[in-house]
Amino acid sequence: MSVLSLKPRPEDVDALMREIGGRARAAARRMALVPGPAKDEALREAARALRAAGAAILDANAADMAEARAKGLPAATLDRLALNPARIEAIAQGLESVAGLPDPVGRTLATFERPNGLTIERVATPLGVVGVIFESRPNVTADAGALCLKAGNAAILRAGSESLRSATAIAEAMSAGLTRCGLPADAIQLVPTRDRAAVGAMLTGLDGAIDVIVPRGGKGLVARVQDEARVPVFAHLEGICHVFVHAAADLAMARSVVRNSKMRRTGICGAAETLLVDRACAATHLAPMVTDLLEAGCAVRGDAAARAVDPRVTPATEEDWRTEYLDAIISVRVVDGLEAAIDHIEGYGSHHTDSILTEDAAAAGRFLAEVDSAIVVHNASTQFADGGEFGFGAEIGIATGRMHARGPVGVEQLTTFKYRVRGTGQIRP
Repeated sequence: MSVLSLKPRPEDVDALMREIGGRARAAARRMALVPGPAKDEALREAARALRAAGAAILDANAADMAEARAKGLPAATLDRLALNPARIEAIAQGLESVAGLPDPVGRTLATFERPNGLTIERVATPLGVVGVIFESRPNVTADAGALCLKAGNAAILRAGSESLRSATAIAEAMSAGLTRCGLPADAIQLVPTRDRAAVGAMLTGLDGAIDVIVPRGGKGLVARVQDEARVPVFAHLEGICHVFVHAAADLAMARSVVRNSKMRRTGICGAAETLLVDRACAATHLAPMVTDLLEAGCAVRGDAAARAVDPRVTPATEEDWRTEYLDAIISVRVVDGLEAAIDHIEGYGSHHTDSILTEDAAAAGRFLAEVDSAIVVHNASTQFADGGEFGFGAEIGIATGRMHARGPVGVEQLTTFKYRVRGTGQIRP
């Protein structure tokens, strides 16, 4: 029986979560041994089940949407929450896309032989149980579940209260697809309660059941997870992303890339929040780029040089350089060359994604080597900070820490490794 069928027991959330954790750990042991083709067929069957359950999913989403509107949730939240037939089809196609990826489990990462004749292999293995805590996007249920399953893991998913009905309907369809292919239904479990104590229980690790936590949501959620979790966390707190226009930048390219980095989608973590312009090209490059942004509907907050370009530019404060706007707002500063740009990024950035625009290969090389961010970019938009754009099929999130998962967290990053040592009777002297 899947945990999805269990009734919430708000008076004993800890017991409920421990039970979910135990089921996930048992499912993870089975999943670690499932061959790649079987996982892929289960994901394709889950996609078929999602399509078949489309009407039920939309009914559940309509109830979530009605409750969200009644609570007066903002338009951006409503958009993230809303499902329609096209979005359900996109979710199903996402499952099929993950099914088409190479199996990350069992890859031989390294092989070497010691002088004593021992042969040692480093081989990719599943992480185990991945806990995913997310807010309003019900599609994360399928994305996260599929990526965890493809990597041979079990997933415990905790949806935001506003999306619980939608997420439950998606998880039930996926679970039906898994069981029809002989995989454990408990490989993908959705926490069946809105009680916030469930999040706290997950952050404790559920008596060792959870191996890693991935938060997907706003700054408040991520900060809490990073502060309280007793298990490793794959996450980023903020996406304070920069574009540095170097003295040797092509102006036409710079105008296009800067506009795209900021304005393609302003509310994503890969959107540029600060534009840095080399003083050596400011006379020719600054005004066109600032004007482009203003005419695209972006508010510009700048230093003295940026304000001199256009009276619509308002003064930037010290806080602006540290702000993730997630809106049509950008801060602009003129800096004294490459080293000053790198210093600014190190001082104010969040180690997410930073881009340099230049035709100078040496300058680009220094930037890519010295900027300590999860993703560093040369002559391209920061908005490529996305697992799909990296060819990962999807992502469970962006990680800015220094663990093995950094940048988009796809199926390969949801594995760890072990060493296999083969001998012929060697003993250690």
